[in-house]
Amino acid sequence: MPTSVAPTVQLIHGANMPVLGFGTSPLRGAEAATAVRTAIETGYRLLDTAENYENEDGVGRGIRDSGVDRAELFVTSKFNRHWHSVAGVQSAFEASLDRLGLDYLDLFLVHWPNPDQDRYVDAVRGLGALLESGALRAIGTSNFKPTHLQRVLDESGIVPDVNQIQLSPYATRKDSRSFHEEHKIVTESWSPIGAGSTELRSDPTINEIAERYGKSAAQVILRWHIQLGLVPIPRSGNPDRIAENLDVFDFSLAESDMEAISALDRGDADVTDSDVFGH
Repeated sequence: MPTSVAPTVQLIHGANMPVLGFGTSPLRGAEAATAVRTAIETGYRLLDTAENYENEDGVGRGIRDSGVDRAELFVTSKFNRHWHSVAGVQSAFEASLDRLGLDYLDLFLVHWPNPDQDRYVDAVRGLGALLESGALRAIGTSNFKPTHLQRVLDESGIVPDVNQIQLSPYATRKDSRSFHEEHKIVTESWSPIGAGSTELRSDPTINEIAERYGKSAAQVILRWHIQLGLVPIPRSGNPDRIAENLDVFDFSLAESDMEAISALDRGDADVTDSDVFGH
């Protein structure tokens, strides 16, 4: 059984989280269980799921099937708008544990701020209560803009360990990254290789760089995230791709290549607007 090849980053509340993880959406059921087991056997130790993915049961099964000690894993889940209250977060936490078949989570996230509902500050307060009770090692948000995070800080005084946002070389999210860095919040990148298409992996700039390093386009993109201090969570059900995505710790990109990749930024035009969308 391999040990994790990903180094870790220490979060503000003390937990150590791997700097590269395994995303599980849209895998479900037996497919999710098989992919998670494969990922763990390959060396992944950070696993990401969510209530809305409807796969927590499969993820939990994959964890158990892997035979790896639970203490070696860093398991994350996220809860929906239905639970946005202090008491609701406790219920969401217990429901996620039940679906996963686990005794504890390492990190729990508010999946979307849902500002139309105007209860996301209370959702973070609920996470803070779980953290204070010792039920969680780390707490976080997902898809929060700097304005949402600032309100959380102002009204609750709670700083999340992590904010998970849509981020790739085509959407570098510089404003969010700067805010996170200022407040020591770790930026976790979902859809790090691009959302729903192969366009980014086919980009001429990235492929030229990849050819020079003898790596795939996906590996170069993930290395870019890591060197920026981000935590990417690529997703795949393909065993070869799962292994390829983790094999990014034996090379470094030159600063000129990092800059060339960052220059591909197209702004937030293709980023899902969390002031409008949420669940």
